[in-house]
Amino acid sequence: MIRTLAVEGYRSLRSLTLGLGNLTVVTGANGSGKTSVYRALRLLAEVARDGAVSSLAREGGMRSAMHAGRRSDGPLAVRLGVATEDLSYAIDLGLPQLGPFKLDPEIKSEVVWAGPVLRPSTVLTERTGSRVRTRDDAGGWTTVPLTVNAHESVMALLADPAATPDLFALREQARRWRFYDHLRTDADSPARRPGVATFTPVLSATGDDLAAALLTIERTGDTDALQASVDVAFPGSRLVVTEDDDGVCRVAMTQPGLRRPLSAAELSDGTLTFLLLVAAAHATRPSDLLVLNEPESSLHPSLMPAVGALVASAAERSQVLVVTHAGDLVRALRSADATTIELTKGAGATTVEGAGVLDGPAWTWPKR
Repeated sequence: MIRTLAVEGYRSLRSLTLGLGNLTVVTGANGSGKTSVYRALRLLAEVARDGAVSSLAREGGMRSAMHAGRRSDGPLAVRLGVATEDLSYAIDLGLPQLGPFKLDPEIKSEVVWAGPVLRPSTVLTERTGSRVRTRDDAGGWTTVPLTVNAHESVMALLADPAATPDLFALREQARRWRFYDHLRTDADSPARRPGVATFTPVLSATGDDLAAALLTIERTGDTDALQASVDVAFPGSRLVVTEDDDGVCRVAMTQPGLRRPLSAAELSDGTLTFLLLVAAAHATRPSDLLVLNEPESSLHPSLMPAVGALVASAAERSQVLVVTHAGDLVRALRSADATTIELTKGAGATTVEGAGVLDGPAWTWPKR
């Protein structure tokens, strides 16, 4: 489980260290930095999973991602870090000194260490520039005979279960993190169409395979919990997932007073959004970390208690992080004993409401 998320120099996050629980809700007014927290964690996951930082290009390049009001006493950098009980990781991104692409991020340093606290004795893998060294079985240092590209993480080249088990374990853990952000429910959304009846233990990030994911839950998961979640949100309603002889599956829902089930194409945006959340929360292969960004989109405030109950049930099997500005959802999650982090923004920087300088979890950035 992730205990600490640390971000420095990214968008509105000048320097922010957050302690996460099994169920955490991040809230705050518009512009307070919630989206930056979500993007920072997603970027960290992409680096750990794929070993590349090219996703920063989609945000306008390194200069666009950097905090505009940076301090003059530190390096021009974006730093991202995460600590778990077993392994922790930090990456330091800066601007290239040479080369034709001035907006591409350059990795200045990466460190993986054992446990949540960085100490010289806990470091397992250390990368400075293009030089990488790892701990051997005796605890001594071994320099890797390989030059790492400045734009590539060590995760891309060195995550091997035998040679570097720490990197491999960290990468595999990040691959089990799931992010859901503004799932499509428009008229042309793939979630409204029939799907292929294939084993789908995890809903895709886009929600395109909704029908297959719900069919998988019905056949191999907790069907009672699935139907109970639907009934809490829409009393008297029931989810109907069918498969025809050609292996095509369809989603529909019965509702009190209607003579036939409504197909996914006929459901309202809010109803379809809730079914997407249901599929994510009741996945038959629980994720290590489930991140929901503004799950309240398209939903009426009266559904927030049902969303809160759905998220709480997901937290029984996964660590869950919810980013939201919906007060009703925040209150519902607080009643489920969620760790609540309220962000505020002042002088161009995001901070935690009511937190002092020493109130956050302990965190030390590796040196370049």
